Amino acid sequence: MTLLGISLSTAQIVIDAALKEGRKLGLKPVSVAVLDAGGHMIAFAREDGSSTLRPQIATAKAAGALALGVSSRTIAEMAIERPTFIATAAGLSAGGIIPAAGGVLIRNEAGAVIGAVGVTGDTSDNDEACALAGIAAAGLRA
Repeated sequence: MTLLGISLSTAQIVIDAALKEGRKLGLKPVSVAVLDAGGHMIAFAREDGSSTLRPQIATAKAAGALALGVSSRTIAEMAIERPTFIATAAGLSAGGIIPAAGGVLIRNEAGAVIGAVGVTGDTSDNDEACALAGIAAAGLRA
């Protein structure tokens, strides 16, 4: 971690641990994106066999979490209650918004948001489990 946010080395720890969790759980190939608090890509990895839209989906899960300040799971719940709002917000967000679990805010020890991770490739619940494992492995909080 750097003074300004999440470092490349920390992002790589998040990604490596998320991929490891996916293998441990026997999931389909997953893709993982880590963005800094400003929504800029810090690191990305996709497992062999991942489908072609996975980079964009992983990025949009993380970007949506940053854009709205909540996990993409919460965004999915918001989409049920306010579908027009989420659809409109998705159109405004350069990084996209995916209303499905797997995008999680990354917080430092003080609770400040320093970035987000987005995981895609299996069920949304499993994607989120991988994201949370990555954050925990880096010694950070969701």
